[in-house]
Amino acid sequence: MPSTLPDGDPAPTSGELPESALSGLGERPFGFYVHVPFCVTRCGYCDFNTYTAAELGPGASHRDYADTVVEEVRFARRVLGDAELPVETVFFGGGTPTLLPPEDLARILAAIDSEFGLRPGAEVTTEANPESVDPHSLDKLRHGGFNRISFGMQSAREHVLQVLDRTHTPGRPAAAVREAKEAGFEHVNLDLIYSTPGESDDDWRASVAAAVEAGPDHVSAYSLIVEEGTRLAARIRRGELPMPDDDVAADRYLIADQMLAEAGFRWYEVSNWATSDEARCRHNLLYWTGGDWWAAGPGAHSHVGGTRWWNVKHPAAYAQRLAAHASPAHAREVLGDEARADERLMLELRLSSGYPLAEVAPDARTAVAGALARGLLETEPFKSGLMVLTLRGRLLADALVRDLLV
Repeated sequence: MPSTLPDGDPAPTSGELPESALSGLGERPFGFYVHVPFCVTRCGYCDFNTYTAAELGPGASHRDYADTVVEEVRFARRVLGDAELPVETVFFGGGTPTLLPPEDLARILAAIDSEFGLRPGAEVTTEANPESVDPHSLDKLRHGGFNRISFGMQSAREHVLQVLDRTHTPGRPAAAVREAKEAGFEHVNLDLIYSTPGESDDDWRASVAAAVEAGPDHVSAYSLIVEEGTRLAARIRRGELPMPDDDVAADRYLIADQMLAEAGFRWYEVSNWATSDEARCRHNLLYWTGGDWWAAGPGAHSHVGGTRWWNVKHPAAYAQRLAAHASPAHAREVLGDEARADERLMLELRLSSGYPLAEVAPDARTAVAGALARGLLETEPFKSGLMVLTLRGRLLADALVRDLLV
């Protein structure tokens, strides 16, 4: 959840959604996101809406947070009415959700189940810092209904972790993966970051190798983005660190894709690889394929039927709104047909399943032909009416999307 909220239209205090959003409710996949905005320390590159204990201020606490989120879950049920909305995926993100006691996380999940019902076989994920869990807490999470966990590994090299201001030690992510599997988690992800200042190709190869050796069935790898207002951006501005290089980032992506493919992982989204279809993150796929989701927590962004809204940023303001039985939404936007079509293109083209050629605007057909000629699109799927990115196309996905959005 980004720390800066976008502009938008005023959101009604009742939380009432427009008729266009409620039309077809229950026909689209439905998920829940729960934002837990607490961290022990702030990573130097992080621009998410998170707070350390020193930053929280009065009116918010770890102790009361689960109760407040449960209130939003109940609020969501009232807003969405009586529609049958079995929850297919739940994702606890942050921040560091596992800074809360496992019992609190399980209580929030139980409220979602009570109000909406979890579909049988629902995917329930929590993010975790490897240092924030142990075998006992993992066992409690598993028994509380969680079946997938995502650890922030970022790098296996200590000097790279120091640049990122990460607090865990090299080797701890592998131990956390083993403990999660022993606790019975069905799926485990490791997050990696590449092109950190001071990272070499060998450092990156060592990180990918360590991630593979740890034994997860899913790996996410993201290029470092320097966000304004972060400590990392300030250090780069002062000349203490070099700005990440786009060509270096492309080389690191190629290294990751090759190593992961050799280890049995297959890409299914530009930044995500899994060992099987079952190991893919179904919650993220819900985002990428136009599903509906309610996002609870300060700064969290929801989407239902083309209406998107985002909650107030600070945990204290968030708690005050819900205590007054008012919507915690700060603002919202109702997407028109063109905006929804553009968003669908931006997201689905990044998937290995591809984007239907028939859905491309006529004015963009020249750009499509150019992309095929430049080797950015796979030939065989194209013959069947699908645009699927080649490896080179994945490297240039953002530029290709800009060309297609005429």
